[in-house]
Amino acid sequence: MSRTLAIDQVLASFDDGRFFATLSRRVAFRTESQDGACGPILRSYLHDEIATSLAALGFTSRIVDNPVSERSPFLLAERIESGAAFTLLTYGHGDVVRGYDAQWAAGRSPWTISVEGNRWYGRGTADNKGQHTINLAALEQVLAARGGRLGYNVKVILETGEETGSPGLDEMCTRHRDALAADVFLASDGPRVRASRPTMFLGSRGVCNFDLHVKLREGGHHSGNWGGLLSNPGVRLAHAIASLVDAHGRILVPGLCPAALPESVRAALKDIHLGGGPDDPEVDTDWGEPGLSPAERVFAWNTLEVLAFTTGNPAMPVNAIPPEARAHCQMRFVVGSDAANLLARIRERLDEAGFSDVEMRASGSPMAATRLDPEDEWVHWGVTSIERTTGARPALLPNIGGSLPNDVFARTLGLPTLWVPHSYPACSQHAPNEHILADVTREALRIMTGMFWDLGEEGRQVMGTRARRLTRPS
Repeated sequence: MSRTLAIDQVLASFDDGRFFATLSRRVAFRTESQDGACGPILRSYLHDEIATSLAALGFTSRIVDNPVSERSPFLLAERIESGAAFTLLTYGHGDVVRGYDAQWAAGRSPWTISVEGNRWYGRGTADNKGQHTINLAALEQVLAARGGRLGYNVKVILETGEETGSPGLDEMCTRHRDALAADVFLASDGPRVRASRPTMFLGSRGVCNFDLHVKLREGGHHSGNWGGLLSNPGVRLAHAIASLVDAHGRILVPGLCPAALPESVRAALKDIHLGGGPDDPEVDTDWGEPGLSPAERVFAWNTLEVLAFTTGNPAMPVNAIPPEARAHCQMRFVVGSDAANLLARIRERLDEAGFSDVEMRASGSPMAATRLDPEDEWVHWGVTSIERTTGARPALLPNIGGSLPNDVFARTLGLPTLWVPHSYPACSQHAPNEHILADVTREALRIMTGMFWDLGEEGRQVMGTRARRLTRPS
């Protein structure tokens, strides 16, 4: 039994087509959670595909109904070993966004993997079927190489509503907190910072969406007859937004950003460089908070974005002053922000700036910001394990710029959270022609096999060191 043997075995499963066959079978499930009629398919993916695969590894599984959604069930599974030193919790989601079948390039289907050079096209290859398939394949080979014993317990949550905001995930974890009790969380979702650099992140920015609406009257009025006499809601709303964020993307609202950037976060982001890939947009160096590096602006600071703005009829403009204007806006925020009062502060700013005629309301389901301390013992362990496998230090992000339901694992379940993503920024996630890269997938199998092996060798020691630090008098 050896770490090298386990890695060799997982690479063999990739090279001989077994991994491709498993992922192809999973991609074929049309698990579009945004489709109201997809409930039976989501349940079938959990029961017929994932639970069956986990049973072969010694897991017991059960399907748990979603407490707030009829169509997005959960799979809870566990593999318990006598004398295990600790328990690992892992996670994935089996649902995908809509396939948009007609929008894929000629010869491609979202439900059948197409191989074109280094790219494997198919819905869910990157988000998230490919990622949890990598992790389960790695776990399978570690089990085989260690003679069927890991040295730790493993618990699994697989949800089917992540693409609709993870409805019911927090409620389900609250109800089943005892059954899901664990010591560390390790899972995969999202992209690396770039395809060539393995990445680990420790949480996510929070998100809250809100709508701004100005309605000044009923119906439009001819701009030649009434221009200069009637206030224009599009102009009003544009200036209202300008009171919140300036022409270079800097937030102007007092108290809407964190007071400071922690030194441990700044240190972790020193060697993170963004953009530069063949499909990446060019980074605007003068956009956002002054004095921060691009990485700090994305991963360590707050942003206010206008995602949509409409007034009148953009598709067919007429010579009329429109009666109303709307904007759909978004706050991304990090740990250290006054999350409970973000929208209240925006409302106060609008009123102070003279825009009490701008209506504001929250939109969608907010997500909290989370971040494990980059100096945590589990972080050092994870970085060391990845470096041992690849020979290079991975990118360490205190949190990703996007949002995941990490608050459920970090706060509701109280776990230190490690995420090792296996896709890359230009994977067309959520768009037609979603894909993964074969070479990144092969490397990811090596990385996760190494991490699952190292947990068995070093996890007990990490647990002990961490426990002593946390109980040490301050």
